[in-house]
Amino acid sequence: MTRRLLIALLVLGLLVPLAACGRKGALEPPPGSTYPREYPAE
Repeated sequence: MTRRLLIALLVLGLLVPLAACGRKGALEPPPGSTYPREYPAE
């Protein structure tokens, strides 16, 4: 029982950070942003 609980907690601990990955914000640049720009900048 204890061994199963330990393995379940280990797997859960490894999977939870992966669930938090991904882009959450807008894909469009904010208004007034100069990024991206052509290089070399003059």
